[in-house]
Amino acid sequence: MHTTLLALTLLLLLAFASPAAGGDRVTGRAFATRSEVIARRGMAATSQPLATQIALDILKQGGSAVDAAIAANAALGLMEPTGCGIGGDLFAIVWDPKEKKLHGLNASGRSPRGLQAEHFAKEGLERIPPFGPLPVSVPGCVDGWFELHARFGRLPMEKLLEPAIRYAKEGFPVSELIAYYWGRSARVFGRYAGFTETFLPGGKAPAKGDLFRNPGLASTLEQIAEGGRDAFYRGALADRIDVFCREVGCFLRKEDLAAHRSEWVAPVSTTYRGHEVWQLPPNGQGIAALQMLNLLEPYDLKAMGHNSSAYLHHLVEAKKIAYEDRARFYADMAFAEVPVQALISKAYAAKRRALLDPERASRQLDPGDPKLKDGDTIYLTVADSDRMMVSLIQSNFRGFGSGLCPTGLGFCLQNRGELFTLEKDHPNAYAPGKRPFHTIIPAFVTKDGKPWLSFGVMGGDMQPQGHVQVLLNLIDFGMNVQEAGDAARFHHTGSSRPTGAKMTDGGVLHLESGIGMEVRRGLARKGHRLRWAVGPYGGYQAIHYDAVRDVYVGASESRKDGQAAGY
Repeated sequence: MHTTLLALTLLLLLAFASPAAGGDRVTGRAFATRSEVIARRGMAATSQPLATQIALDILKQGGSAVDAAIAANAALGLMEPTGCGIGGDLFAIVWDPKEKKLHGLNASGRSPRGLQAEHFAKEGLERIPPFGPLPVSVPGCVDGWFELHARFGRLPMEKLLEPAIRYAKEGFPVSELIAYYWGRSARVFGRYAGFTETFLPGGKAPAKGDLFRNPGLASTLEQIAEGGRDAFYRGALADRIDVFCREVGCFLRKEDLAAHRSEWVAPVSTTYRGHEVWQLPPNGQGIAALQMLNLLEPYDLKAMGHNSSAYLHHLVEAKKIAYEDRARFYADMAFAEVPVQALISKAYAAKRRALLDPERASRQLDPGDPKLKDGDTIYLTVADSDRMMVSLIQSNFRGFGSGLCPTGLGFCLQNRGELFTLEKDHPNAYAPGKRPFHTIIPAFVTKDGKPWLSFGVMGGDMQPQGHVQVLLNLIDFGMNVQEAGDAARFHHTGSSRPTGAKMTDGGVLHLESGIGMEVRRGLARKGHRLRWAVGPYGGYQAIHYDAVRDVYVGASESRKDGQAAGY
């Protein structure tokens, strides 16, 4: 077992063996954690310490929070290719201190225009496969960088990409958890075109501490730094991606790349106990977190006790209810009329709350009827001295994505197209030039008109339920920013999905070891199917802005290799 995870597990086991944590109500303090990071001028929190240091270096050179986030993201594409890279998509929420408002960017790519839905039927497929040529969609990350930079950047893009280029040429020591997932990925992706040459030097994954170099990615980033976004979407790089895709049977073409554009969108919000929680509208799943918060707000969760069986039961059932709507309604809003404001309204939550039985776990649920009005991933957050804050998430989807690595370019193409459904009349049905349902979601919280928290919890369908658990830890139980991320979590799987799967058995509830046996027995009595699992609980980074003291407070959770640091 990965040694850091093992150490954390043992600490948690010792913690809940104490009398304070052994019963059905726990204090919320019986777990392993560490101090928050507090700084005045700037803060960065990423899932890899070297990327955090790059972000701080950019801030110290006069770069904005967005500049630092781009530089860190570029470095993470090299250093944590198990979760992100320029072959994937990007979403961001930026607090603009000049306008005193939030801006949202949807930099997700669309399906190839030459791939028709009929092709899947001809191949005898009932769902889009997870790897290989068919789930590939346009990579949106690079265009997302340039959109963010054009609006909020200060330093030239060459300066922002230089650290990643240098590390790609000279090499960097692979950190522990990333090495673990890299090794696991080698067994899955090694058979796909270009993967071994790009990511398995000497035919094997690098181990912890091994130096890894990626000259192909260095060259690609140099061309982007010199030629801008068009070097990737219209120039020689696009030509090479096109040639590669034709060779391996992928439908992505240069014309798809040239047609791609990111979209600035207005974040949407709900209130929770005096805080405004912000997410981006679909095609992502962020509003599921808002729906869960609306369902839970009337309950006295603090009186139930943190991570008690009653508390966890209410959270899991709220998740199930919200995810039925996620499965039915969330899709590319250019192709489907998604009733966002109805779904996140308090009135709709009041109707749906009737489905939440406080004593019994639901086995099967139906989506609601909001009235239509006419008309695995990396997360990072950075804040600068002007009080600009950025919440950014970027991903290939399944680790290295499709597994297909265009020859000599140093990255894998994503596999987001897997998240379409092949059900013809579904809002998320596959269509050419359409954005698939997306799991990656940045989040932001404001209070009294000021920024309060920039945060995210990476990890597939864990993300909305992770967002909610962190927020309740902070708001209902008064934990600090570090404790809120380190506290033991649940991860419920088996809900209905936008790809067409339907929950019929209540799903499975995974609990971290910091949740004791008495709580587990209480959940089992309510009808939950429980499972022990290590690892699928997300990865949290956060920056809290303390407006009273005018300082930043940063956190990076212990489940990842990451670091929060400031100056």
